[in-house]
Amino acid sequence: MTVETTPILLDIRQDVALLTAALMDINSVSGNEAALADAVESALRTIPGLQLVRDGDAIIARTELGRPERVILAGHLDTVPLPTVEGSLGTVPATWESGVPGTGTLYGRGATDMKGGVAVQLALAATMFDGGAEPGKDVTFVFYDHEEVEAVKSGLGRLVRNHGHLLEGDFAILLEPTDGTVEGGCNGTSRFEATTVGEAAHSARAWMGSNAIHAAAPILSRLASYEPRTVNVDGLDYRESLNAVKINGGTAGNVIPDRCVVEINYRFAPDKTPDQAEAHVRELLDGFDVVRTDAAAGARPGLNHPAAASFVAAVGAEPKPKYGWTDVARFSELGVPAVNFGPGDPLLAHKDNEHVDSDAIRECLRALRSWLAD
Repeated sequence: MTVETTPILLDIRQDVALLTAALMDINSVSGNEAALADAVESALRTIPGLQLVRDGDAIIARTELGRPERVILAGHLDTVPLPTVEGSLGTVPATWESGVPGTGTLYGRGATDMKGGVAVQLALAATMFDGGAEPGKDVTFVFYDHEEVEAVKSGLGRLVRNHGHLLEGDFAILLEPTDGTVEGGCNGTSRFEATTVGEAAHSARAWMGSNAIHAAAPILSRLASYEPRTVNVDGLDYRESLNAVKINGGTAGNVIPDRCVVEINYRFAPDKTPDQAEAHVRELLDGFDVVRTDAAAGARPGLNHPAAASFVAAVGAEPKPKYGWTDVARFSELGVPAVNFGPGDPLLAHKDNEHVDSDAIRECLRALRSWLAD
């Protein structure tokens, strides 16, 4: 029997920092986004002038004002899992360091990645039709699930497949944390497994076998001595990285291991395709069995697009490259120039003390509201 639940009521007209805290109080670890998606949908349906589409735990809300330009504002609803260390501040519900709601620093899971950005989206949607203050651009708001997990589960990817025509636009802004500056494009990412095979034997008679873990030593040595490159793409310097991130081998404490798998992650500059990145890894690990298990292309900055240039000018800070992978790459594949811009320090994302300054959220809202009005 299906049990119906009443959606949590969100006041999306309250102070945007308080709204951020309210969003953080709704646990939405990847795979558990339904309650937050219900609350967001319910709040958006109170705004006349928005056309809504719900797909799973993803929502598209569009204005239809007949403006010559359409901007997409996108953000994901999910977070990484809660901290496991007792006493961590980056958990749920949110807490205010000052003890005064709306003042100072806000701690909790999703503070930077990226419920501050989602709160800004909702605050913009809530007020854009107030008092004749309609925006100078048509806006498409996108809220989606499953960003913090493998690409095949991506809610944005599902929206592209099922409702791609609703994601057409002239320019997209992903409200990922950027410390209040524009971050153009993003690195691509790929994962590989490098496998070594040995022969099992009793560890007391090791000479009767062949140790697969020992055979993986050259893989680790090549990765440890690898010097990552910095690649200039359209005026921004993207730093690459290539690292072993996991290793698995062995069956018991008294058995020589007959198999070892090293998992590798390569973050590559957006001047390369995933296939070119794979060729680079295979060249480095020549002689080993290497299999690519996952890949996502990066995105060039796109800052030469007129809408991007006007947005950068409005923000005022010098743009930077995005080292991590974000969904700007999906918009780039759709032919929509996209940048990252949101409240919070990206270096705090996923940390046990994840936090954001309340004024940073308000400043992000102010900058976007001012630019959209033009």
